[in-house]
Amino acid sequence: MKITLGLDSTSLTRRYPRLAILVTLFMAFGVPLGLYVAALAIFPLNTPERLNAMAQQWFGFDLAGSPYRYLIYTAFLLLVAFIAVNYTAVFGGVSTWVERRVAGRMQSRIGPNRTGAAGFLAWVADAVKMVLKEDTIPATADSLLFRGAPYFSMVGLLLPFVVLPFGESTVVTDMNVGAFYVTAVTAFVVVGILVSGWASNSKWALFGGIRGAAQVLSYEIPAGIALMVPVLMAGTLSMQGIVRAQGGWPWDWFVFQNPAAFVAFFIAVTSSLAEGNRTPFDLPEAESELVAGYHAEYSGFRLAIFLMVEWANMWIMGGLAVTMFLGGWQVPGITDEMYKSALGTGLVPSPIWFVYQALSMLVFAVKTWALVFTFIWLRWTLPRVRVDQMMSLCWKYLVPGAFLCFIVTLLWQILVPPVGVKITGIVLALGALALLVKFLVDTRRNIDKVKGDRVDLSNW
Repeated sequence: MKITLGLDSTSLTRRYPRLAILVTLFMAFGVPLGLYVAALAIFPLNTPERLNAMAQQWFGFDLAGSPYRYLIYTAFLLLVAFIAVNYTAVFGGVSTWVERRVAGRMQSRIGPNRTGAAGFLAWVADAVKMVLKEDTIPATADSLLFRGAPYFSMVGLLLPFVVLPFGESTVVTDMNVGAFYVTAVTAFVVVGILVSGWASNSKWALFGGIRGAAQVLSYEIPAGIALMVPVLMAGTLSMQGIVRAQGGWPWDWFVFQNPAAFVAFFIAVTSSLAEGNRTPFDLPEAESELVAGYHAEYSGFRLAIFLMVEWANMWIMGGLAVTMFLGGWQVPGITDEMYKSALGTGLVPSPIWFVYQALSMLVFAVKTWALVFTFIWLRWTLPRVRVDQMMSLCWKYLVPGAFLCFIVTLLWQILVPPVGVKITGIVLALGALALLVKFLVDTRRNIDKVKGDRVDLSNW
């Protein structure tokens, strides 16, 4: 017998439409904006020197000489980690709503439109449902490995946030080996996929785990080589150093300054799609073949972790491509000298410096979301490839292509003068702009040719 309270989400939305819109706007913009503001306020101060200066200047407290300084430093670092983890979770949830709405529009469906305005709160309802569902473990599974496998994938998702620059100074830490660090820590995802497939003691999960291990390990090679192209161009492994070696205008981005870098960008993005198990490379969890793949036996909160890693990983994929090839957080018209001038000589920044930081974070977010939308678009456009096609693409084309881009970049850096690099950047940027305009025009023309298919906002 089903018992209800008489008010479901649909009736609440219809009875209190303004309240539904306000709650939706808060969840859609207030929560992510709050986390971004918190990151803007906390991340730049995430050094003992600046914490000491802030405590001395604002509170008159000598933190450097306090016996509790290490405890305060640790608490501040945990606060930074708390913000990063929550932003990851919120982004993963919001991206599920975006993907379902885009998929519905591309397939002439409505998509979620009941829970909250435009169905935006569906991801919150899904999260609550998964947390409250029973956590089942198969009787024949390896209990210890089965329980721990999702957290390996979670660690592989969160560790890249340590060096991913959200803004000019909005980064947890700027390692001098940041590019190598990112390629290394993402291997934890492979461990989670393989262990979950093995521990489930299910043939479908095992097939998915083996596929995932082979796929991720294979595509790590072209991805790592392609990411070395901007490292060669910048002359540093630091993620912030790579961004600072570029500029705010498109012709100053690495992707357009070198024809080999232009090709390496697509190799890196394609390899990232394969490493993130995104269509057309979603073979480890192919529903039509493997039920659900490596996480077929999972339910409840542990299944939610796997799904959150899959969607939140799009931010890592997009943010890494933006950082290495698309100028990162660089704002057109704002130079390094302007950042340093606004920072001043003291350790505590001035208000205008925070404005510059907010602009840099906004630029980074817009670029990353544009790539995330592209990944979603690709998923609902391209069919899934076969296993042999996936491996052939990697070893026959992407790996040799990445090596060729690496060699050409070495020669380009030696032989081409700065003027030639500038001209190449302008030419390739204009060519990319022309292709983008043509693509948008063709897309609009195709939509107009389909009679009756119009963007209808009445179901939002």
